[in-house]
Amino acid sequence: MKILHTSDWHIGRTLYGRKRYEEFDSFLTWLAETIQQNEIDALLVAGDVFDTSAPSNRAQELYYRFLCRVAASSCRHVVVIAGNHDSPSFLNAPRELLKALNVHVVGSSSESLEDEVLVLRSELNAPELIVCAVPYLRDRDIRVAEAGESVEDKEGKLLAGIRSHYAEVAAFAEQKREELGVDIPIVAMGHLFTAGGQTVDGDGVRELYVGSLAHVTAGIFPASFDYLALGHLHVPQKVNGLETIRYSGSPLPMGFGEAKQQKSVCLVVFNHEEGQGKPPSVQLIDVPVFQKLERVKGDWESISSRMIELSATDFQGWVEVIYEGEEVIGDLRERLETAVSGTGVEILRIKNNRIIDHVLGQIHEEETLDDLDVSDVFERCLAVHEVPEDQRPELLRAYQETVSSLYEDDVKAE
Repeated sequence: MKILHTSDWHIGRTLYGRKRYEEFDSFLTWLAETIQQNEIDALLVAGDVFDTSAPSNRAQELYYRFLCRVAASSCRHVVVIAGNHDSPSFLNAPRELLKALNVHVVGSSSESLEDEVLVLRSELNAPELIVCAVPYLRDRDIRVAEAGESVEDKEGKLLAGIRSHYAEVAAFAEQKREELGVDIPIVAMGHLFTAGGQTVDGDGVRELYVGSLAHVTAGIFPASFDYLALGHLHVPQKVNGLETIRYSGSPLPMGFGEAKQQKSVCLVVFNHEEGQGKPPSVQLIDVPVFQKLERVKGDWESISSRMIELSATDFQGWVEVIYEGEEVIGDLRERLETAVSGTGVEILRIKNNRIIDHVLGQIHEEETLDDLDVSDVFERCLAVHEVPEDQRPELLRAYQETVSSLYEDDVKAE
């Protein structure tokens, strides 16, 4: 059986205000063709289908058109779970309709394990795979808040809740397999942050829970899972070096920090002829580059030299420039615009670190909100209002918890 594991599409995401629908369309077209060429039996999408909980009409069109195309291919099953960027109720809304296309959607955890433990069947109606489709587990799904809790208490409850949830679905899946009387593989899905996971500056990966300890370890996952398809981290990677616990990574670079990263999807093959219990083989399929990105950084000489090289090679793409030279250049933008005039190079962002470093943390006209995250802004507010240093950590923690709660609100649930 051939399974394709992907995640973190973030359909609708922009890059410094630039819409990227053509890129998403190209990727989904490529993915549908890859599924057909490799005769994939099941597609697993491990969360963050959309970039926001209220995706645009264009983003929705791309998603549903892709599902229709895959349903008409050799692929027998599609399983989609919600990530932290997705609205559970939005993904779930067409769930019953999508079942007719063998598309299984799990937007949120529920009290019934039947909703998360799926038995996928062959064309002859024989069970061939069990999927534990665990969506992003929101704080309120796995932890009961109590007055007077310490941060450590909250983190401990979160990890215990995640561990317990996976143990329950694994036990239920094993029970299902026993009832079926067929020794078929059990594959699990998840959208979470594992300890030691690799991220890239500017990739937009949010901390899922307040507190650094809420990064789960590979040890919390039951041994009965033959493969674990994870989403959330955008860098393709194994967890603890294990071949069968993986992040597929995002198929498109989410920011310039990922520009040189080879994106991929995971092809997971279970060979029934070799007997059950044998680990699946895992192979990465490289995703083509649909929009060229380049980050150019250094002093003016190195930046200018690289711009000349890009122009000479007829580079057609988007560029981010980070100036790190010692010389203060007041007309940096004008110089750069002159350098790329008449070429296919399009500069989306210019960051002048020399100026930023010399304004002592004060926001300068060259520094924009794109350079800051919400916690940076809050910390600057604390400084402006001269809040005592000893009070700031607790206020920052409370602020982060509030922001995390806002991110988890399902705006489509009303």
